[in-house]
Amino acid sequence: MELGYTDDLLGNTGISVYRVMAGFALSAVMAVPLGLYIGAFMPVRAFFEPLMEFSRYLPAVAFMPLVLLWAGIGEPSKIALIWIGTFFQMVLMISDDVSRVPMSQIEAARTLGATNAELVHKVLLRSALPGIFDTLRLTLGFAWTYLVVAELVAANSGVGYAIMQAQRFLQTDRIFVGIIVIGLIGLITDQTLRFIHRKLFPWARK
Repeated sequence: MELGYTDDLLGNTGISVYRVMAGFALSAVMAVPLGLYIGAFMPVRAFFEPLMEFSRYLPAVAFMPLVLLWAGIGEPSKIALIWIGTFFQMVLMISDDVSRVPMSQIEAARTLGATNAELVHKVLLRSALPGIFDTLRLTLGFAWTYLVVAELVAANSGVGYAIMQAQRFLQTDRIFVGIIVIGLIGLITDQTLRFIHRKLFPWARK
């Protein structure tokens, strides 16, 4: 019985990791360029920042009934909830990373004749990249929170679903195992990204 549960746990863990990575990747692909341009240009910031600020205070869990109505109980609903929970926070944090680029670098690039496109991609993006990478690391933790909520509400697989099933049958040991698995995955991914950050941006620690 223990072996069978271990197999189920591994399978559910793999499914949850896939959902997190899919939703998180979708958010990152959309949030990085948008946050970059919001941080780079005041007119873009003036237009988008109020919308992002408003949206980030909307609880993602409150969208769950709508997500279920529109996307059903399949994979799109889990990925959509992760996107809702991470995208708006990610955009604002990335725009803050970009806005912290020293003005001296921007002025030097302007003096050398850099165009707006060159300023964004060769100065702002490269200077803000360590902070952006750190922002992605932090928001990956948010993704796990929203995934577990989605799996507790409407799912037939995943770690959240395994926890819910264990709760129905009062199997507290399995509930603790599910919680520990989520914590371990979070710790491993966080430390892995920290290591990559140190290797890619050794100057950022100084």
